[in-house]
Amino acid sequence: MNDIEISHSIELNDIGSVAERLGLNSSNVIFYGNHMAKIDYSDIDNKDNYGKLILVTSINPTPYGEGKTTVSIGLCDAISKLGLNASLALREPSMGPVFGIKGGACGGGHSQIVPMENINLNFTGDFAAIESANNLLAAAIDNHIEKGNKLDFQKVTFRRCLDVNDRSLRTVKTKLSDTSFDITAASEVMALFCLSKDIDDLKIRLGNIICGYNSNKQPIYAKDLNIEGALTVILKDAIKPNLVQTLEGNPAIVHGGPFANIAQGTNSVIATKTSLTLSDYTITEAGFGSDLGAEKFFDIKCRLNGLKPDCCVIVATVKALKYNAGVTDTDILTPDPEKVREGLPNLSIHIQNMLKFNSNIVVCINKYDTDSQDEVNVIEDFLNSRHINYAVSTAYKDGGDGAISLANEVLNVLNNENKFNTIYDLDDDIFTKIDKVAKEIYRSSNVEYSSNALSKLNEIKNSPFKNYPICISKTQYSISDDAKKLNAPINNTLHVKDVRVYGGAGFITILTGNVYTMPGLPKNPNYEKIDLVNGKVIGLE
Repeated sequence: MNDIEISHSIELNDIGSVAERLGLNSSNVIFYGNHMAKIDYSDIDNKDNYGKLILVTSINPTPYGEGKTTVSIGLCDAISKLGLNASLALREPSMGPVFGIKGGACGGGHSQIVPMENINLNFTGDFAAIESANNLLAAAIDNHIEKGNKLDFQKVTFRRCLDVNDRSLRTVKTKLSDTSFDITAASEVMALFCLSKDIDDLKIRLGNIICGYNSNKQPIYAKDLNIEGALTVILKDAIKPNLVQTLEGNPAIVHGGPFANIAQGTNSVIATKTSLTLSDYTITEAGFGSDLGAEKFFDIKCRLNGLKPDCCVIVATVKALKYNAGVTDTDILTPDPEKVREGLPNLSIHIQNMLKFNSNIVVCINKYDTDSQDEVNVIEDFLNSRHINYAVSTAYKDGGDGAISLANEVLNVLNNENKFNTIYDLDDDIFTKIDKVAKEIYRSSNVEYSSNALSKLNEIKNSPFKNYPICISKTQYSISDDAKKLNAPINNTLHVKDVRVYGGAGFITILTGNVYTMPGLPKNPNYEKIDLVNGKVIGLE
């Protein structure tokens, strides 16, 4: 059976009973039918001790998928099978990739969150609310200028958004100016939504969005338009985290979905803290490779919210390592231990990088039926020789049972004291912050700046934003900013093209290489497979 057929074959628990496992009652839950709910819970910062926080990340992504979500779900199910109280804190899928190249984003095989078709398509309407709030602000800016421009807008920097991959919207001409669209997951509203501590903090952050600049080059904020209250009203329900379940009936709190190659790439602070408050073990994930999602998870989300993850799981697959060694689609399923060995430098870099943040590391070899034991042995020998904790997971095939070894390895590592670090200090010079991430994480020997980026960064050096963390936007397919440089392209050059100050999110986005904030569709988009047949959705994988 394929993923959606497996999900349809399972009889789901009533979401009320899933909520009860977290200690929630009917007054804490807003039901969206029998299998989805919103959590209305206000005590997330009123508990002395949180549970353990486990981050799942991976080596650089490939077209075959590394299975971070699959491993996260399997790990939660496995810890629960061991009689412990565990829950998930995951991101919501963006419909752009669902209809584009990725398909579904709810795990796979027997390690999924459900109802997967609802989660993948619209869910509880959070993305639509974020999109509406974003575009109301964009319309309000244009309306203000049209009706007299009392605030003296000379340059508008805020962009519209849409949760669809549409490359034609990368450059758009409106009545008043040339502008562009971001995909909703890349918008500042999404970023600040996921970093907000509560509804009051959300309102403040919305008001602090920089909309543009006046003739004195001073920023004009959303609060100058008196619109932050209206934006908060649009998001008042969306800010409540969503509750669903795994195929094995364990709680999954799914909320927010910023892209890690553009934004911070992690689920909402509210969802993570809710899970940590209600469970002894919280499994979360950071999007794309550890060089993007995990770095931002540590340097932005954890630093600004007092979170200290207790363990980091790095997912690797046989196919991904062979891909990094240059193996093509036609040969990727052919057993080739030597090519696996040639791809190990990519895994090595991600291990070394994560040890700079976290001393508790476990590598998960996400094994599939197409992997030969000789190929798996190559990875195991490599990890054993370096004394790296690891486990093999077959959660895709076997659900929680296939991740028991991983769960035991993680629980064993959690007995160790974890030494948590960040790569840079907030009071570092903006150029120093970029330089540290480039050299320590991307292994760059040089950073080159466009004249446009250089000018903006020099202004930031003496601005109120100088102590913001940085959010570097680059390709997910390489540790460098060139998607074609696979495996371990050390001594690369990082090319900084542009800079955006996100006053609401509270970070500075550094755009590098050729990353687009509005993706395009592939030659054979996934929407060609998706259909409604006899009342059931098909084609989501």
